[in-house]
Amino acid sequence: MKREDAVTPDAWAHLRDTTPARIALGRTGASLPTAEVLRFALAHAQARDAVHTPFDAAGVADALRALGHEVLAVESAAPDRATYLRRPDLGRILSPGGRRALAYVPATQPDLALVVADGLSATAVHRQAAPLLAALAPWISREGWRVAPVVVATQARVALGDEVGQMLGARAVAMLIGERPGLSAPDSLGVYLTLAPRPGRLDAERNCLSNIRDGGLGPELAAFKLAWLLREAFRRQVTGVALKDESDRLLVDGRAPAQLA
Repeated sequence: MKREDAVTPDAWAHLRDTTPARIALGRTGASLPTAEVLRFALAHAQARDAVHTPFDAAGVADALRALGHEVLAVESAAPDRATYLRRPDLGRILSPGGRRALAYVPATQPDLALVVADGLSATAVHRQAAPLLAALAPWISREGWRVAPVVVATQARVALGDEVGQMLGARAVAMLIGERPGLSAPDSLGVYLTLAPRPGRLDAERNCLSNIRDGGLGPELAAFKLAWLLREAFRRQVTGVALKDESDRLLVDGRAPAQLA
C-alpha cells in the first residue's frame, strides 16, 4: 500500500484552497495524517519563534527614517522579554527613560502619533511596519494631517500608545504592533487607532485593523482603511465601538480609491 493510500480524505478537502486555516485535513485511522502533524509542529515552532525573536528596533527605525520620518526609540517598563510575557501591565507603561525621551519632543499638537511596537511578534513588525507606513504616507499628505515623530517601542503592549499619544499631545494615536501569532500566521501586524489618547482608555475605545500581512490584509488596503477611520474619528469625535469601519463602501473592484470621499 502506498503511503497516500492510508489517508482517508475529507469530503470538504476542496475548501482548503480557499484558506490557510487547518480544515478538512483527512485522517489516518483515528489520527491525523503524519504530514499534517508535521505541518502543525512547524507552524507551532514558527509561532514560538515569532514571540521570542529579538526586536530589531534600530533596523526598524532606519527603515522608517528612509521613508522620511523622524524616529524616537523608547522602551516599556518591562526590562526584558521574560518579564514582558509574565507582566503585561509593565508593557502598557513607559520606562522612565522613555518618558524622558518624549518629554524633550517639542509641543506641536500633531493630529496623529504613530507608534511601532514589537508586541507579541517582532517578525510581523520587521516585515509589515515600513510597507504600511509607506502606503499611509500619501493619505496623510492628501488630508494634511500633522504627524509627530514616529515612536519605536520595545517590549510594548497596545495601551502603551495611550501614554505616548498623550505625552506628544496628539489628537489620535495609531499603534502598529505585532499580533499574537496564530498557527498559520506568525507575522500578522495589527493597528489600533484611539482618539484623544490617555492612560486608562478601554479597548472598546479603539478601532483595530488586523491580519496585515502577505496573504491577509495588504499594506495598501490597510493604509486606506486606517486613513478612512482616522478621518471619520476626527469628524465624529469617536473611535472604538462607536465608529464602524464602513470603508468597504468606497472600494472599487476591491481596490482603494485615490481619495477619501
